Amino acid sequence: MQLYNKIMLYFWLFAAIVVFLITTYFSMTDGIKKWGFYYVFAVIALMMFVVKKWMMNRMEKHIQFLEEKKRAEQAAK
Repeated sequence: MQLYNKIMLYFWLFAAIVVFLITTYFSMTDGIKKWGFYYVFAVIALMMFVVKKWMMNRMEKHIQFLEEKKRAEQAAK
């Protein structure tokens, strides 16, 4: 599961960069009025990257907390 999470983390970063670059190219060739809205998709992909990163860090801290709690309970016995 950890490998999947890392792959998806970098997928969202890659998607954000690709969408931004493609939208910028088409905005320069066809006009910003036609393609400007598509920057929303780059922002959404970037937000998905940030949320995924935050949740992965949060889960790692929670797993460490549970392991420490388990060790403390075993030491108390």
